[in-house]
Amino acid sequence: MPDLLVKLYDLPASAPVLERLSGDGIEIRRAIAVEKATITRWVGEHFPKGWSCECEIAFCRQPVACIIAVHGNALCGFCCHGIVCPDFLGPLGVVPEWRKHNVGTALLLAGLDALRTQGYAYAIIGWAGPVAFFEKTVGAKIIENSEPGIYRGMLRSKTLE
Repeated sequence: MPDLLVKLYDLPASAPVLERLSGDGIEIRRAIAVEKATITRWVGEHFPKGWSCECEIAFCRQPVACIIAVHGNALCGFCCHGIVCPDFLGPLGVVPEWRKHNVGTALLLAGLDALRTQGYAYAIIGWAGPVAFFEKTVGAKIIENSEPGIYRGMLRSKTLE
């Protein structure tokens, strides 16, 4: 999977998406430290096991580098930033039942906005899965010859796959 480049100074407005989700009872917010065990366990149950490792690193950052989507008391999705490299976004995941509600869009915009707030002009979406989603939502561009990129030579464990 290729890496993607996103211009942070040219992002679409997040307010309309966030307001619509709020009206549906979905909150997009930064995770807090005491939620670490709950969130990382949930990520490990719903997504590739390696993502929970990256999510754990997000809780070592100040402020916490994990944005979550919550409906009632249930997680819908998450997005980490600044984990593999300081300007990287990901992993980002939304459980299937919430994918048609723009939760992924809201998490993507919130994560990219966090990187913009830190002073970055560009962000890299590492090892991007749904390339068309990122292209359509934030104008992401494929970085040529970026596969496997930073992940070249990465150790893999059967327990993390």
